[in-house]
Amino acid sequence: MKNKKNTTIVALLSCVMGVAGWSFSAASFASVARQPQNSGQPAIAKRIGAIKTINGNVLTLAADSSGPEITVTVQSTARLVRLGADKDLKNATPIQLQDLQVGDTIRVRGQGSDDGKSITALEILVITRSAVQAVSDQMRQDWQKRGIGGPVSAVDPAAGTVTLSISSFGGKKTVVVHTSKSTIIHRYAPDSAKSEDAKPSTLPDIHAGDQLRARGDRSADGGELTAEEIYSGSFPTVSGLIKSVDASAGTISVQDVVSKKTVQLKITADSQLHKIPAEMAQRFAARLKGAMPPGTPGASLNSSSSPTQPAAAGETPAAASGGMAQGSAGTGGGGNPGGARPGGAFDLQRLLDQTPTVALADLHKGDAIAVLSTEGTPSGGSTVIKLFSGVEPILQAAPNGSQAMMLAPWSLGGAPGGDSGQ
Repeated sequence: MKNKKNTTIVALLSCVMGVAGWSFSAASFASVARQPQNSGQPAIAKRIGAIKTINGNVLTLAADSSGPEITVTVQSTARLVRLGADKDLKNATPIQLQDLQVGDTIRVRGQGSDDGKSITALEILVITRSAVQAVSDQMRQDWQKRGIGGPVSAVDPAAGTVTLSISSFGGKKTVVVHTSKSTIIHRYAPDSAKSEDAKPSTLPDIHAGDQLRARGDRSADGGELTAEEIYSGSFPTVSGLIKSVDASAGTISVQDVVSKKTVQLKITADSQLHKIPAEMAQRFAARLKGAMPPGTPGASLNSSSSPTQPAAAGETPAAASGGMAQGSAGTGGGGNPGGARPGGAFDLQRLLDQTPTVALADLHKGDAIAVLSTEGTPSGGSTVIKLFSGVEPILQAAPNGSQAMMLAPWSLGGAPGGDSGQ
């Protein structure tokens, strides 16, 4: 967990440096970057990390996912300062070597060794926890304001674009995400939806069917986004009936209505479990049936299974979905009630995320559920990211699972996991 935390700090502090007016990239912080100097001069290296040990004037920075432990020798002439919550280098406070403590996060600049495992420090900048938290909050707010998420429908590496197809009550909206040489691209790990576990990636690694999150500047009509940062990954959906629940092992098995196979899923502390209220589920089902052509299986179910009707003309999507009232930032914008986005657009995923949470003990054999899971590994299997129970009326309305709940495909949301506060 410490390695993952350090990786997150590296990403946060790249923003700190940007705010402070330093132009180094996140990649240059994540590893010991050696810069060519004049002939005969040692290379200048930079590193951000947490202090693991202190022995006199020698520090050890903890290893992270991007590199090994680094030994830092602090010269007597080295400049040591502490950056405050305002992230302004002009207000950084001079400190002494003895002021450093194990666990402090520091940025080191100095002469790097040929093997990249040690630095003779010329300068050390200590980042306070309040500064890290301030930048974390800033990044989260920026993702909420300028982020968008959804399933990938097409990728064009030659044009540098990715097309998202985002479901809504009115149909599907297409958003074209533009990339450039400066766009930072990450790929989620097969067993995690957390940004700190993601690895550097490229545009050709993104495929149709993937889930994608992007942050950048959107066009006035919302149909295009110029991405500064992208996270993508494969996250399968499963809809069906629970066959068994093992609370002690934190696992469930589900009979998937699409593949007809039994799927084993793990529940962790990060899994989000929700229950859709009966009235909301019935309204979803009614809208699904209303959108199906005559003769579609499930379209002729009688009103006893779905007593409510599709929204009348002029009825808002929020009202047609059960009237969820307390909203928050939508996928890429926020503060509007009922899952609405600025300008009146509707955010179905935000509405679903507002449904009541449940525990594993609340799930039972025979319950109908819809699940968004990790891709999984051969040895570790798949892990639940989001699970919704109470979907019986929806599966009745779409018994083959192809339109189940308009949750498939659903979105991970507008902010990368682990940073969004979800």
